[in-house]
Amino acid sequence: MIDVTSTPTARRRSSARAGRIIAVAGLVLLVGIVCTWVPGVVGTAAAAALPWCGLALAVLVVFALILAHRVTLVLLAPVLVWTLAMLPSAPGLAAAAPPQSAPIEIVSQNVRAHSGGAAASAAELADMSADVIALTELDGDSLQAARETLASTYPHSYAIGTVAVWSRYPIADAQPLTLGLDWKRALRVVVNAPDADVAVYVMHAASVRPGVQQERDTMLSGIADAVASDPAESIVVVGDFNAASADPALGAVRSRLEWVRPTDGTLGLTWPAALPLARIDHVFVRGLTVLESTTARVGNSDHLATVTTVAG
Repeated sequence: MIDVTSTPTARRRSSARAGRIIAVAGLVLLVGIVCTWVPGVVGTAAAAALPWCGLALAVLVVFALILAHRVTLVLLAPVLVWTLAMLPSAPGLAAAAPPQSAPIEIVSQNVRAHSGGAAASAAELADMSADVIALTELDGDSLQAARETLASTYPHSYAIGTVAVWSRYPIADAQPLTLGLDWKRALRVVVNAPDADVAVYVMHAASVRPGVQQERDTMLSGIADAVASDPAESIVVVGDFNAASADPALGAVRSRLEWVRPTDGTLGLTWPAALPLARIDHVFVRGLTVLESTTARVGNSDHLATVTTVAG
C-alpha cells in the first residue's frame, strides 16, 4: 500500500496549508501591533501585549522556516512593524561620560494597599542606600508603617493621598497634585540634593479596567501639563502609571520628558511581580543623565520596584 501522505503532492498540500495558517496568524499579529498607535482602550490593550507579540512572531518565523519557506517573506512586514513599535521601549545604555555632579539614587514602588508589606518594602529599599524613596498605593496603616521604618534614616518626607516620598536630603516646596481628579494621587517636592535641586514628582495613576480608563488618561495628561510648565532645570517623575511602555496615553509625557530605559538589558517589566508581563511603573527625567536603571523585587507587593541613578 502506498502512503499518500508521503507523496510530493501531499507534502506540498500540507506545506501550503501550514503556510496559510502562518500567514493568517502573522496578519492578526500585524493588526494587533498597529493598534498600539490607536488612542484609547484599543491602544492600551495592544501596548500591554506588544512585547509578547514579538515572542509569537518568533515562533511563527521558526514554523515558517520548517514548514513553509515562502511564507517567511510574508512575516517580514509584522516583524518590521513590531520592531518599530518596540524601539522606543527597547533597553537603553548607561551614560558613558562621568557625571558632573554627585549621583542620586531614586527608588519607587507600588506597595499594594492593605497587603501589610509596606514596612518590608521600605526597609529593603532603604538597605539599597537609596537617596529618595517613593511609595504609591498607600493606605493609612501602610503609610504609618513606612514612616516608622524610615524615620531614622530618611528625616525628610511628604505624603498626600496614596503617595509619599522620603529623602535623605531636605525637601522644599512640597505640593499635592490632583492632576484633574477630585482626589490627590500625586505630589511634587523639591529635593535639595548636594549639588543641585531636583524636582521630584510621584504619581499613582488611576486604575484601568475594560472600558474604564478616562481617569487614568486625565492624570497622564495632567502630569504632562505640570512638567511642561515646571521651571525646574532637573526633574524626575516616578510612580505607577498604569500604562504599558508603548501605551499611546503616555505620548504627552514622553514628548516632554525623557523616558528612562532599563540599562540592565531587559525590558524592565514590573507587573505582576511573580511573572512580570508589562512595565507599568515608569521613570521620566529632564535635565539629568541616567547612570543606571533597573528593577528589584522587594517586599510582598505585586509590583517590582524601579531603581534609578541619575546625575546632573
